[in-house]
Amino acid sequence: MKTKHNIAASFNREFRDWHLWATRAIVVAAACVAGLTVVAFTWLGEEALALFMDVVRLYPWVTLVWTPLCAAAIVWVTRRYFAAAAGSGIPQVMAALDPAAPAPVQGKLVSLKLSVAKVALTTWGLLAGLSLGREGPSVQVAAGIMLTARRWLPERTSVTAHGLLVAGGAAGIAAAFNTPLAGIMFAIEELSRTPEQRSSGLLMSAIVLAGLMAVSVYGNATYFGIIHASGIDLSLLLPGLLVAVISGGLGGLFSRLLQASLSGNGRDFMSRLRGARPVLFAAVCGLLVAVIGFVSGGATFGSGYSHTRDMVAGQETLPALFLLLKFVATWLTTWSGVPAGIFAPSLAIGAAIGNDIALLLHSPNATALIALGMVGFLAAATQAPLTSFIIVMEMVDGHSMVLSLMACAMVARTVSRVISAPLYSVLAQQQLSNATASGAVAQ
Repeated sequence: MKTKHNIAASFNREFRDWHLWATRAIVVAAACVAGLTVVAFTWLGEEALALFMDVVRLYPWVTLVWTPLCAAAIVWVTRRYFAAAAGSGIPQVMAALDPAAPAPVQGKLVSLKLSVAKVALTTWGLLAGLSLGREGPSVQVAAGIMLTARRWLPERTSVTAHGLLVAGGAAGIAAAFNTPLAGIMFAIEELSRTPEQRSSGLLMSAIVLAGLMAVSVYGNATYFGIIHASGIDLSLLLPGLLVAVISGGLGGLFSRLLQASLSGNGRDFMSRLRGARPVLFAAVCGLLVAVIGFVSGGATFGSGYSHTRDMVAGQETLPALFLLLKFVATWLTTWSGVPAGIFAPSLAIGAAIGNDIALLLHSPNATALIALGMVGFLAAATQAPLTSFIIVMEMVDGHSMVLSLMACAMVARTVSRVISAPLYSVLAQQQLSNATASGAVAQ
């Protein structure tokens, strides 16, 4: 009888409690809206960049005027009306998830208003040809939509603001990259802030080593079949290790450079200009990005998706200095203060690392090295190795390279940790301090 009673109570709780069903319906609807918004954001960004590139092909000199003017205007609008929309968007969500962030501070960092502004301003940045991505901004966009849904939830709900923010951030990554598994891992690795997150590198080491041991003893076999990795053998070991170390070093340098630039503590002329005249500084950065794009024949403009896609397909011929130029253009774009993500440019820079090393060593495994470079630089720049390798694995259908991608992410992140503190954690603390200070002033 007791068992029947428990089953009946569980059935009533799961299927007859309208509060529970209302909560489910609202959360599912919000998630659908968030996903569709990110899809629309993606389309807008691609159309904006395509329009910019069409104009540049006809009138290359236009960018020398258009890009700095747009950069200055974007920064002016952002600073005056949507201060928390500046930058990537991931640090804002992480700051809002911090236990020290009260509800008013959360609203300053993540909201529906900021989501709309983020879409518009980031799309404007792509229309200006700035070297930025929309994936980090998509995290803040989706999180803002999910958090807004809280006002319609029943009073007796177990869904918290923390849960909605984590779900929104994960939805943003999943929809932006079309990589659901990466969205889940991003929520665990970057947003959940659990103790396991700090030991993800150790866990990855165990997974890689256990996988290598199993492959050594039994061959490349699994319970459900065998994955044949065509052309991937021991000849990839040394070139792959070189890609991992170089991408780790450059990614760590990139992270450290961004932290130093965005801290506002620099004493050099550009840092002082940024503090005193931020709009003029943005125009200078925009002009430098335009000059770099002009010199590279337009290769460094925008997110870099098309170049990365063509490199993976073996159809791209890039300028010899593309790696350096894209690195600098992305740094300047982020430093300028416009709403901008670094995921897509990081993938393009990583792909260029792999491509250059393949050309240098005359390696027959160019595609594999490009994929390793992508995961290595992204893992080093973000210090989110699990998310990085899953993003690349899902994007290039690289399941046959899963161990290689994981090992590369682990090595690159380890090298990066020697050079730099975690980028998003440092920026999140800056965002939280700024939001808290502005709240104190307002009071």
